[in-house]
Amino acid sequence: MLLGTVLVLLLLGSAGPASAHAALRATDPEDGTVLKSAPRHLTLTFTESVGLLEDSFRVLDPDNHRLRLGSAEHAPEGSDTARVTLPAKLAEGTYVVAWRVVSADSHPVSGAFTFSVGKPSVTTATVDTGPVENPATAGLYNIARYLAYLAVALLIGTAVFMTACRPPDPAPLHRLLKAGWWTLLAATVALLVLRAPYESGTAPAFDPAAFTRTLTTRPGLVLLARLALLLPAAFFVVRLLRREPLSRARLAAGTALGVGLALTWSAGEHASAGIQVPVAMTSSALHVLAMAVWLGGLTALLTTLYKSSSAVPPAVVRRFSRLAFRSVTVLVVTGVYQSWRGLGSWNALTDTTYGRLLVAKLIAVVLLLVMADMSRRWTARLAQVEAAVPERVPEPVGGPPLPPSEPATAPATSTPTHAGLRRSVLAEVAVGVVVMVLTTVLTGTLPGRAAAEAAETASTTGVPTASVTTIPFAVGSARGKVQITLDPGRTGDNSVEAVVLTPDGGLATVPELRLSLTLPAQDIGPIDAELTDKGGYWGTSSLNLPLAGDWMMKVTVRVSEIDQVSESKTVRIAG
Repeated sequence: MLLGTVLVLLLLGSAGPASAHAALRATDPEDGTVLKSAPRHLTLTFTESVGLLEDSFRVLDPDNHRLRLGSAEHAPEGSDTARVTLPAKLAEGTYVVAWRVVSADSHPVSGAFTFSVGKPSVTTATVDTGPVENPATAGLYNIARYLAYLAVALLIGTAVFMTACRPPDPAPLHRLLKAGWWTLLAATVALLVLRAPYESGTAPAFDPAAFTRTLTTRPGLVLLARLALLLPAAFFVVRLLRREPLSRARLAAGTALGVGLALTWSAGEHASAGIQVPVAMTSSALHVLAMAVWLGGLTALLTTLYKSSSAVPPAVVRRFSRLAFRSVTVLVVTGVYQSWRGLGSWNALTDTTYGRLLVAKLIAVVLLLVMADMSRRWTARLAQVEAAVPERVPEPVGGPPLPPSEPATAPATSTPTHAGLRRSVLAEVAVGVVVMVLTTVLTGTLPGRAAAEAAETASTTGVPTASVTTIPFAVGSARGKVQITLDPGRTGDNSVEAVVLTPDGGLATVPELRLSLTLPAQDIGPIDAELTDKGGYWGTSSLNLPLAGDWMMKVTVRVSEIDQVSESKTVRIAG
């Protein structure tokens, strides 16, 4: 039923717009354009709102020197734009723009594009936008995220288990409550400190100025809200530890705290961006709560089964079984919706990392349901054992005394049944941890919908944006090399700039330069680029390469009326 529902929703929702992770939709100036006059601003438009950094724009001039820019800001069109003011006068040539912003779902994205003023440069400036994430910072940040998920499950799940299932000996659960609260506090503080270097892609370090700026961003505010909610949650935990009775008002307050904590995840992850944001945030919060009640409650039940000083009454297990069933129902409904929202198409299940991770999670969830069914069977056996034990009736006066070691109302203990239940719950917890890890990885993975849109705009977000090939030649006494730039170096229309360089790197002029490309694997070509002399370089803006693959680039250089030479080199054309 679960698989069928997923497939139906995928079919019905495959035509929806892109969701989560910002993809670059347009640039002004456009990538690769040649402008008659210098622009005053650079403006980027994304598929969703983005956060700006102090170093959101880097612009290199034709000599590879970085320009001094103003502060990045949102354009008047809205928060899905990023704009920066350029210097008043720009020299003629090609400029490279590297950008870096933070998606509405808190993940940094970056890329680069080019534009030219007057005419393209003889050589194209290149820039490394840097990795989207520093490996050390990303590793620490992801560890903190994993711990936060585990901690919130432990905290909420144990608290719900203690109040709803009412184990007779809650003492073994006190450590779980404390561990959940302290771990969530430490993980949240770590996320807050690591947020600035995570966004900028730098090594782990504490910069007071960057930390202060983080506190004004949405991810920072979400983490601050989580810290604020942990303070009243501490009082709720203390009351549970003291075994104080909880009134309806206190139970309502505890429920509100749990919902608030869950919302700090939905407000800072994929649910906060893309389509149907209110519905998505509600679904995400319910998903986190159901996950915490089920998996955290499983951990509490396992601890009770192993650590309780007395036999666990079957009523406790039955209460949790009913609670777990409701949690699974919520998980299935919200999980189906979030899967449709994140994928958007059939192909995304196998063609994207998000889809493959989702399939792995679905398999793990199915296995978890099998383990849960086994636990329910053991619970039923435990209840049957309890029902089969007759209630002890006190003997009449003068009869033999009751054994002092066995109270008259103590239930009989079935060791094989309890052992089977413990093993089944232990297996549930183990698979549940795998599900939580996959869930955490999914929250940091580009969803299928966004991956599709990012692929459509790859020519403006790829780094580098051009393919540069150098082919040496020698004919008679002439020596040199031809530098050929294909922009963007992908299938479809490409512009070509070819210059002839002397052995010492200077420019050389030749009476004729021809270029053709052949794709031997598909028996396509040769395709003549039809270069024309542009005054200092040879070029065209209308070379169409229909297929991706390894193309054979052949260049013919004529240096005099009778001397010419042809040389070839393989160049990779992306899809």
